[in-house]
Amino acid sequence: MVPETQELGTTEDLVERVAAIDVAKASGMVCMRLPHATRTGRRVQEVWNVPSTTTAILELGDRLVCQGVTRVVMEATGAYWKPYFFLLEARGLECWLVNARDVKNVPGRPKTDKLDAVWLARLTERGMLRPSFVPPKPVRQLRDLTRLRAALNQERSRHKQRVEKILEDAQIKVTSVLTDLFGASGRDMLAALIAGERSPRVLADLARGNLVRKKATLADALTGQFEDHHSFLCQTLLDSIDHLTGQIARLNEQITAAVQDLPGPEEHTRPGPSLVERLDAIPGVGPTTAHILLAELGPDMAVFPTADHLASWAKLTPRTTQSGAKRGSSPTGRGNPWLKSALGEAASAAARTDTYLGARYRRIVKRRGRKKALVAVARSILIIAWHLINDPDTTFCDLGSDYHERLIDPKRRTRDLVRQLNALGHDVTLTPAS
Repeated sequence: MVPETQELGTTEDLVERVAAIDVAKASGMVCMRLPHATRTGRRVQEVWNVPSTTTAILELGDRLVCQGVTRVVMEATGAYWKPYFFLLEARGLECWLVNARDVKNVPGRPKTDKLDAVWLARLTERGMLRPSFVPPKPVRQLRDLTRLRAALNQERSRHKQRVEKILEDAQIKVTSVLTDLFGASGRDMLAALIAGERSPRVLADLARGNLVRKKATLADALTGQFEDHHSFLCQTLLDSIDHLTGQIARLNEQITAAVQDLPGPEEHTRPGPSLVERLDAIPGVGPTTAHILLAELGPDMAVFPTADHLASWAKLTPRTTQSGAKRGSSPTGRGNPWLKSALGEAASAAARTDTYLGARYRRIVKRRGRKKALVAVARSILIIAWHLINDPDTTFCDLGSDYHERLIDPKRRTRDLVRQLNALGHDVTLTPAS
């Protein structure tokens, strides 16, 4: 076997002046490594503790700038890294945020904050770390809005589930008849129950639309033991649901305005609503998902050189594992939970459409299962989004649900089917259709 040859960096590629911070809640252990003033090839190391206050961090920034430090690295520890990163970045220093999994110390060695900071500084000066993606301030603010909206949506869903449990406790089985308990008919029935109405027939008369045909079934489902105790609990939860709905509506307005103010990849350009509309054209992607894509990725794709880089960063590609002669694939990994959750919902919606993405899902699900098929469709959606964001002149054009069938040669397909029938013991005679 021919040995593999690869050109590696030399000692000149080392970062001469670096600093690393082992971040904690109340303080951070700083390790600064500089070249020796008189002895060539030697390094000077200094370690000290810095409180996590604005004044102390600004003083740290001034000290690092005076020492000529060119790179500051810190681990992604909860939200405690943000004051160090943002304040030092504003001071003009190059700040790197790295994944804690990539900077694990050698097993079996002592572990202290000081040793962790020294280890992080050594890895930094040798160029053995990769920075995590930290978007600019406007994108970070949009992230805060979209993530808060997702959290409030989840909280509202939990309150709705609690209302259903209260009805089950009162032997009200209306959720087995109503598709949406919190639609117009359901809210009217809940309001009447809370107001003291207990007659199943009167409650069933509040049905609207197609539910009018199910009045008899509704009356039977609304027969139960709904008491004042249940009324108080339901009213409390409904007030919380309405309050959360109002907050989500205000967040939607703020998100729309923030998307319009996003800076584009080039100076003085803004993607505005047009980018949201182009992302909305992808099957399964709506305005909400488009907002999440912009918040998690940003409008500038220079961070991700290719669509494959983005798919790998999002952990939507299988990881290859090799040991000896065995080669396999391992799970995709965790990735960005907010992005993967939105892409998963979009993939589930696209799988039910008569489009190329829907056909792709149906082709893969037959042999690989539902979960892997959804991951494949989510990856396709992310790659499409990369092209739409990267090129403002690109628009989405669906290939059609029969795309894969158009690629098949009819003569070859006919020959293969005839061969399969012959193998099953059949004599096949083909007559051209008129």
